[in-house]
Amino acid sequence: MRARRGLRAVLALPLALVLAVSLAACGGEEDSQDFTGRRLENHWQVPDVSLTATDGSPYSLAEDADDPITLVFFGYTNCPDICPLVMNNIAASMNRLTDADREQVGMVFVTTDPARDDEKTLRRYLDGYDDSFVGLTGDLDDIIALGEPLNVYVSDGKKLPTGGYDLGGHSTFVLAVEDDEAMVIWNEETSATEFATDIHTLLEED
Repeated sequence: MRARRGLRAVLALPLALVLAVSLAACGGEEDSQDFTGRRLENHWQVPDVSLTATDGSPYSLAEDADDPITLVFFGYTNCPDICPLVMNNIAASMNRLTDADREQVGMVFVTTDPARDDEKTLRRYLDGYDDSFVGLTGDLDDIIALGEPLNVYVSDGKKLPTGGYDLGGHSTFVLAVEDDEAMVIWNEETSATEFATDIHTLLEED
């Protein structure tokens, strides 16, 4: 098992480079200047992988994300910088939506650090942003299996002699999932206003 995880970590860097290059050309028709996210010409299929929600129930992103649009972000509660930035912007974007739009949008946070992010830890963390956000944890192999088809890099974290963890980084983009397919991605610099504008555009298209 450790050898397999190590191989994934080695392969992840080339994958990340390929992804970075491919994103520039992944859009189909030219996106509107008012649309910040990147539309995926070939949608990424969400695998049917069961994880554990913060209430202890099984949750499959492919089967249980039944909102018209579900935002998905992989991160961890001890992340010092990028995760709080992204989560703050997502939470703020929800407050910018109309009530009608807000009712059609879900948000799922998948931990990349399940060793420390149990159900209670995740729930406490997400409640600081929005108590409707879904948090998922589980076996690291299952989290990797969910992330790989979505081009999400999940590091096999190592405990440091100091007692901390070296997670080796993680993907920082946000996905929009609809009907078990990822169709749009946003980078970590996307603002709350940009998220809200794009979400409204996507909902109007449906």
